Amino acid sequence: MQFKLPFKGSQDEGIARIKQLLKEHRAQITEKAAVSKEEWNGNVLSFAFDLEGKHIEGTVTVRDNEFDVYAKLPLALRLFEGTIERMIEAEAQKMVR
Repeated sequence: MQFKLPFKGSQDEGIARIKQLLKEHRAQITEKAAVSKEEWNGNVLSFAFDLEGKHIEGTVTVRDNEFDVYAKLPLALRLFEGTIERMIEAEAQKMVR
């Protein structure tokens, strides 16, 4: 699954925004998912977590005015890829405003 999320700001502002959101929502995230990877390499966040027994991993690449999200979904979730993408986009838009 791959999609782009627009936002207003520079690459540095986007990285700071994601770091702040992760910090603010850490408790909510860890009560629903077991996070096994959260690693920054420049402007790329690599992540991995297990949610309801399913392993999901991917990256968020931060650019000026855009987040490029890539997630490798397990086969069982690929059938719902469009729905998952819309849900992520809706929640992300609420968070980045």
